[in-house]
Amino acid sequence: MPLTRVVLASGRSIGLTHLRLSSTYGGLLEGHPHRTLNDRRIKDLLSSAAAVVPHTPAHLVPPPREHPDDGRAGPFGPVEILPPVACTGLFESTPVSPENDPVLHRSSLTIVWFQATPQPPSGHEADQGLREVAWDEPAQDYEL
Repeated sequence: MPLTRVVLASGRSIGLTHLRLSSTYGGLLEGHPHRTLNDRRIKDLLSSAAAVVPHTPAHLVPPPREHPDDGRAGPFGPVEILPPVACTGLFESTPVSPENDPVLHRSSLTIVWFQATPQPPSGHEADQGLREVAWDEPAQDYEL
């Protein structure tokens, strides 16, 4: 039984079965967020997602990147900020392939996204980027 359900923009309902929330910049003790740091954080989240659930594809919802215009630039370049909460969720839904029996098959996808609050996504109120995932392309069917 899923923790919650999210309704994608396509109308497909996906069930969230596992959720991991973390601070986007947890452990950053000094300096400022910048593109290289953010790209590394995203890469690490995708690698972790693939390692935890190796039989399920991992998909990134491209995060919004803010560039405050305060004139600060450190040795790694200008400030670039991602939303404060990094999310990794395992979602399941009905099969993608119409040839697969919906009683015996499901589709799954691990999704990495960023959001402003630590609230679990739900229904039509989920993060817009998450709701716009084109499920049929990256998701993979499996047999129960």
